[in-house]
Amino acid sequence: MKNYETILVEKRESVAVLTINRPDKLNALKSKVHMEGVEILDELKTDSDVRVVVIRGAGEKAFIAGADISEFADKTPVEQRDVMNSRSLFTVLDTFPKPVIAMINGFCLGGGNELAMACDLRIASDGSRFGQPEINLGIICGGGGTQRLTRLIGESKAMEIILTGDMIDAQTAFNYGLVNYIFSAEELEAKTMELAGKIAEKSPIALQMSKEAVKFASRSNLDEGLRREIDLFAICFSTEDKKEGVSAFLEKRKPIFKGK
Repeated sequence: MKNYETILVEKRESVAVLTINRPDKLNALKSKVHMEGVEILDELKTDSDVRVVVIRGAGEKAFIAGADISEFADKTPVEQRDVMNSRSLFTVLDTFPKPVIAMINGFCLGGGNELAMACDLRIASDGSRFGQPEINLGIICGGGGTQRLTRLIGESKAMEIILTGDMIDAQTAFNYGLVNYIFSAEELEAKTMELAGKIAEKSPIALQMSKEAVKFASRSNLDEGLRREIDLFAICFSTEDKKEGVSAFLEKRKPIFKGK
């Protein structure tokens, strides 16, 4: 994989770690980050050696402190709409077939929070701060904040965060259901990689099917969701991983999944 200007890529066995590398700008999301992130994820999607992706921000101050506001100044409404309607990093993350974990340390605001919500799991340090401050600029969320935040934590709390533009701390984010785990800053990386490694041991096909079913659940009614689940469940029965998983269970050993 080539070197990128705004994102560092590191492979640790079956886990790829992507680091948004703009610490001097608190890792703010400019268009280059979106372009490079999409290119990297397109490559990782077909890399059979990578089973889980972890995304983090460089430095100790921020995961991602928001969008790069300087890029907003000269954009026309049509130009900005075209940017958000294209293959943004938010959309590509949301539809990425492999599990993605956001490892959050510091500020996770605006587009940063939207990017974290497009991931499958969010693990935060106890000093992290979350929010959607777009209202303070006279605009609204544009990367899925109004939609994903509402689905994750409910209409009332999402409305409060979006309308006030206030930040919430990590414990509040955990209580609301925005993050899955909180650890100290010193433990954050080790605990995140431990979880990523645990997930990476599962069947890649079953992981993909599970992701599709869970995401479909929040975007459909119960009857449609149950039909989709049954279809995906049945597909698993055509795989070598299913045979290996059942055999390992009956033989009382740990399965070795190959993603076939």
